[in-house]
Amino acid sequence: MKQTKMEASLYCLRCKDETPHTIVYINNEITSVCCDDCKRTVSIQVDIMKEFYKEIYERIFTKPSRITKEYKEDLSYFLTRLPFRVASKPYRLIRDLNESRKIIKQYRNKKKSV
Repeated sequence: MKQTKMEASLYCLRCKDETPHTIVYINNEITSVCCDDCKRTVSIQVDIMKEFYKEIYERIFTKPSRITKEYKEDLSYFLTRLPFRVASKPYRLIRDLNESRKIIKQYRNKKKSV
């Protein structure tokens, strides 16, 4: 799961002017928009677990086609990198799960406090 922050100039209803805003995305879904001047935040409810399961499903479902594409593009590069990728996969999986767990926990805590 990926959390992204983006800066944009938007019209703020409280400031009555175009001001810088911070937009927070989780997996390309907007979760909040915050005015940097007055700190007014608009939160958008996102089913965080649905996003998580959707991401896992897409990664698993598309894996065979991604591997096929990689070895068709350059078989020798694919075969030389394969042992390293297999050995590092548990580490990468744990890193992704910890990152997702952190984002889910952060989102749930924000949701409870609002």
